[in-house]
Amino acid sequence: MTRENFPVTYDQLMNPLLRALGELGGSASNAELLDKVIELEGFSEEVTSVLHNPERGNQTEVGYRLAWARTYLRQAGYLLNSARGVWALTDLGHEHPTVDPDYIVRLVQGRLTDTAVTPAGAEVIPEDELPEEALEWREQLHHILINQMTPDAFERLTQRLLRESGFINVQVTGRTGDGGIDGKGIARINGLMSFHIAFQCKKYQGSVTAPEIRNFRGATIGVADRGLFITTGTFTRAAIEEANRIGAAPIDLLDGDMLADKLKELSLGVKTEMVEKVTVQSDWFTTI
Repeated sequence: MTRENFPVTYDQLMNPLLRALGELGGSASNAELLDKVIELEGFSEEVTSVLHNPERGNQTEVGYRLAWARTYLRQAGYLLNSARGVWALTDLGHEHPTVDPDYIVRLVQGRLTDTAVTPAGAEVIPEDELPEEALEWREQLHHILINQMTPDAFERLTQRLLRESGFINVQVTGRTGDGGIDGKGIARINGLMSFHIAFQCKKYQGSVTAPEIRNFRGATIGVADRGLFITTGTFTRAAIEEANRIGAAPIDLLDGDMLADKLKELSLGVKTEMVEKVTVQSDWFTTI
């Protein structure tokens, strides 16, 4: 399967997205929304593993189209999102659990002439505006991680990321024949509790599969309390289910998008510049 014969368009994901948010309690992270929509729509692993543009990033096609669905619903006033990337239903979204996708598209693209049916707070989105998940910095970062960093450098980057995140005694083993363990560390929780982790960092273009998760879990037994699998790529649905399998040692997953967000959050090679805009509200002074 390719992008060209992908079975669903972004506007067809609007109602599944609203339904997913409703079933998740009215708010959810990007990852939670993606997982829930995949579950509700019953997308196969063949569908969920299709990449939007393998040469420019690791985002899946379903993730890309879902990002557009979120963007349109936000601009139409049905959703809002916080600085932490959590999406939530607005009052309008709660009142209207289903929408007419064609209406939303025409509304957001400014092609509706009847202002009486325009929801309060709706905005017009330029047709060339991209959702945050598709911004150029992500593509640039992905290209650097995949094509410019050596495996050793990527391991050192993982080590730095874990240290900046509060892990201690982080070591890169760099050994072969260890079942995929690239390093170890200790995670501290509020300075009171700690547990040993083993991590694998995979500089990868495609999707990590369930057998790879099982092999990594086997290598962590007797070595660490839990495992952490970091990749520049994605995880298949089966891999995610395997990582969270009840009764098995837990494996935490960090895919390429989550890695990019974490590097941005920690300002590791990603600099966020904020431009201050000052506006004098003249009307406010008349109310004194």
